[in-house]
Amino acid sequence: MIEPPTETAKNELLETLNIQNHKEETEVKMLELPSLRPETRYGMPAADKVLFNRHYSIGISYYFRQAKWALEIIDRKRNIPRLDNFRPDYRVPEIFRADLADYEGSGYDRGHLVPSADKSETELQNSETFLLSNMSPQKPDFNRGIWRMLEIAVRNLAGQPKILETYVISGPIFYFDQPIVPIPSKRDNDEDPTLPIPHAYFKSVLTVNKSGSLHMWSFMLPNEGSTEDLDTFRVETSKVEKYAGIFLWNRLVGSKMKSERNRIRKMWKIQ
Repeated sequence: MIEPPTETAKNELLETLNIQNHKEETEVKMLELPSLRPETRYGMPAADKVLFNRHYSIGISYYFRQAKWALEIIDRKRNIPRLDNFRPDYRVPEIFRADLADYEGSGYDRGHLVPSADKSETELQNSETFLLSNMSPQKPDFNRGIWRMLEIAVRNLAGQPKILETYVISGPIFYFDQPIVPIPSKRDNDEDPTLPIPHAYFKSVLTVNKSGSLHMWSFMLPNEGSTEDLDTFRVETSKVEKYAGIFLWNRLVGSKMKSERNRIRKMWKIQ
């Protein structure tokens, strides 16, 4: 015959359940915490380490020693010039951190993922974009050419009267069927790993109209100069997800949003 549990056993079981429930509730709250950030309202991809800056967020890849993605809401105000105060981000562990020496004399630009011109309302906003965690090795003719053209085009889109908010996520793409080459570096220790050079970059744009409609555009551009029109680099958002290995705008669910991810929306009019 099985004897009923004693009052002490019951209390111990209840205490264990309460501890477990509290732990689960805490884990859920921690998972939901990023949703308090305005730029993560519609989703935030996974990363080895997430850095929440004052005006944008970065997801770091330890393996590639640079950002997997950078997420922002475009600021329409333009008040100050760029500060150009490039510096390491000491929130990233040293063995995975990019340094100024990684770029010095390499022939590669410190390419912004969140553009300086998107954050120019205050000096603090602009200064944050020059953290090296927001940089990726870009060929000069790419960074100063087609990539800059896309950044300007997205700011023009954000400035349209019908647009209420413009969310942008950008990051590198590595093709694993192609050699991954490290950037030439002048680090003191030549045995230290240096930054791998991305084969391409993506940019995904999500706009919220004043009517409440959401529209999505995504681009994949090879890390090289180009004279092609921007619209030739448009791809399905789902394609970016496959190549970058992340989920974009994952808080947007339902058949309508699935359709939006799998379409190539017509290019907006570039002024």
